[in-house]
Amino acid sequence: MTPSSAGTTLEPLDLDRDLGLLHRWVTHPRSAFWLMQGATVQDVAAEYAAIADDPHHHAWLGRVGGEPAFLAETYDPVRSGQSPVADLPDLRPGDLGMHVLVAPPTGDPVPGFTRRVFAAVLDHCFADPAVRRVVVEPDARNGAIRAMNTAFGFRELRTVHLTTPVEKEAVLSVLDRPSPLPTPSSAATGRASDLLADHLAPDHLARAQRHLVTKALSELSHERLLEPVATTPGAWELASPDGRATYRFRAERLALEHWAVDPASVERTLDGEPAPLDVQDLVVELAPLLGIPDGLLPTYLEELAATLASAAWKLEHSTRSAEELLDTLLERPAAEGYQAVEAAMTEGHPGFLANNGRIGFGVDDHAAYSPEAGAPVRLVWVAARREHTRLSLSADLTEDALWAAELDDDTRVGFEKRLRDLGLDPGEYLYLPLHPWQWRSRVAVTFAPDVARRDLVPLGEGPDHYRAQQSIRTFFNTSRPGRHYVKTALAVQNMGFLRGLSPAYMGPTPAINDWVAGLVEGDPELRACGFTVLRERAAIGYTGDAYHRLAERQGVRSPYQKMLAALWRESPLPRLAEGERLATMASLLHRDGDGRAFVSALVARSGLPAREWVRRWLDAYVRPVAHCLVAHELAFMPHGENLVLVLRDGVVDRVVMKDVGEEVAVMDDQPLPPEVERIRADVPQDVRALALHTDVLDGVLRHVAAVLHLDGVLDERAFWAEVRDCLVRHREDHPELAERHAAYDLLRAEFRHSCLNRLQLRNTLQMVDIADQAESLMYAGTLVNPVGVLDSPA
Repeated sequence: MTPSSAGTTLEPLDLDRDLGLLHRWVTHPRSAFWLMQGATVQDVAAEYAAIADDPHHHAWLGRVGGEPAFLAETYDPVRSGQSPVADLPDLRPGDLGMHVLVAPPTGDPVPGFTRRVFAAVLDHCFADPAVRRVVVEPDARNGAIRAMNTAFGFRELRTVHLTTPVEKEAVLSVLDRPSPLPTPSSAATGRASDLLADHLAPDHLARAQRHLVTKALSELSHERLLEPVATTPGAWELASPDGRATYRFRAERLALEHWAVDPASVERTLDGEPAPLDVQDLVVELAPLLGIPDGLLPTYLEELAATLASAAWKLEHSTRSAEELLDTLLERPAAEGYQAVEAAMTEGHPGFLANNGRIGFGVDDHAAYSPEAGAPVRLVWVAARREHTRLSLSADLTEDALWAAELDDDTRVGFEKRLRDLGLDPGEYLYLPLHPWQWRSRVAVTFAPDVARRDLVPLGEGPDHYRAQQSIRTFFNTSRPGRHYVKTALAVQNMGFLRGLSPAYMGPTPAINDWVAGLVEGDPELRACGFTVLRERAAIGYTGDAYHRLAERQGVRSPYQKMLAALWRESPLPRLAEGERLATMASLLHRDGDGRAFVSALVARSGLPAREWVRRWLDAYVRPVAHCLVAHELAFMPHGENLVLVLRDGVVDRVVMKDVGEEVAVMDDQPLPPEVERIRADVPQDVRALALHTDVLDGVLRHVAAVLHLDGVLDERAFWAEVRDCLVRHREDHPELAERHAAYDLLRAEFRHSCLNRLQLRNTLQMVDIADQAESLMYAGTLVNPVGVLDSPA
């Protein structure tokens, strides 16, 4: 008998003993997808006798609390005589097939029972160290089991037509080993697959290098750090300062000085000889032009290497086409489609070159915690002594309500028992969720004295499964999608920042969110646009450590003060109406492994003319952002990852803003509640409009316009005409804001060119001062405003 989860066991099926039970289970109406409806006892006996005779296929009886509760099958998907997927090219060494049937309930269903069974069967599968992936092939119509698979981290590869044991359309799905650290015995074998480096192959690296070198030539030229020279129409050349390296490529120059470089055309020579593309070499060769300090250059090269590794991992594992991704988004349950899109993103930030650095993560951490891995994660919980911890709550939330909403009764009882067993009073503690990596790599070591003093008490993993979002440190609850996102401190270096969370900064976050949400909900224009915000309703931070005491006594600030904090943000799922679907706005910049653009597929699927599709998106996105700016002097950070699109039939109906607490600013002297005063920013008038010009036009629309233009979906002139019309309609609809519109002059002929890579290259460890972001900006002259030079729509 194999023990799995507590109280759950699996044992070999005994056909003589279990046949009657087995027949009742597989022929029950709830088991329709088991494909044995109407089978006789003899039919069932014959089926499982064949399994018993197959050395590569095994049937297991599962018990919970000693009582028969489920049936499981495991099989070698290649060698089993009954494998339905034996001939598929997607299979790999180390794959194990799995089927699970939960017994029909004899009374009221027990909440969480199926998840418990599923977890036990997966534990049983991965108990064999040779198993690298679990493979399942549910019927495409079986929404319940597909949702369960997705909640546990299975990746749906593609729909396949199967003929064994009966004909059906199935969704081939795989789950990578969730604890990927190689064991000593497997490491001793020297197998590369045990070291999680299969993605680091020459062909993947070459593709990743070509993409990143192309992006470097495009974005660094856009920021005027590089000045390619035209050789013939559409052809360009760039030489390194020492003359040894030369880059030649073809590119179309679009609005906002966007360099649409053709990846296939990029060539490099070194000392006159053809040389492979290498983005690290490019940075070294062009370093005198980039202005990166010598002492920080190695750190930047490391972030580029990590970005290449991430790209190679995606090329190895992210096989879903844009059309397949769109099918999942529009046809599957909203939570499933939303997370499928989130995990599929291949680019990261569209402007930054080093955008997937994650310095501090090992290759095993990448497989376990990166958003593209889509692996299930259980958060680690610690009890933090209340006298050293601040819990801030929204006005409509109490501490008891927070714990009741986020932690089941059994979990809270277990936490309290753990504290009492140590002789501690649960009333003296608050609960703090941690990223598992943060606990293992930072808290248990860097804060060891706090743990030993019982100021921090490890409680174990919570029961819910989460998925990492594109922002790395934010988690979406896949077990209970209606529960809050959880944003955790994470001490990895990524894209110019250590991704910590400051307890001091978190303190007023719920009050700020309440204020912003109230402003948005009270504005008729924003309500008409459907524009809403996801409030960060609770925040917690621990300050009882030596690093905070050092700051109090000597004023010494450090990243160590940002390692023990978290917040809870509303989920968008409860806000959806029937037929609505969710996708991060970053998806509009996604191209699949074959270069097909997700936004182009989305426009085609909608059935609308491209201009109409774009118009609706702009009205839902650009119009409310401009209104907040002009009417309220309120600036967000409205880039692709901070906005969630609400789609109906493939068309953007409205947008939801998130990450409000850290990235919102009030730029005038309007009265603010004392606890909200932190977001007031002293921003010069000529800089305020950059909240639209830089963050929206240059940071988002420039890239989407290029995708649609290059794909032949919508000419860029027509695109920018729609953007202008969107802003003009808002101005005409609000004559009471005429003076404000004149002050902002959103349709001015040109605006200051604020550059992102220049910031990161100047300081790879901290791009900007969060407390004074406007003063940290770097400029490169001005850009011609594409909505200010159009006399009339194209």
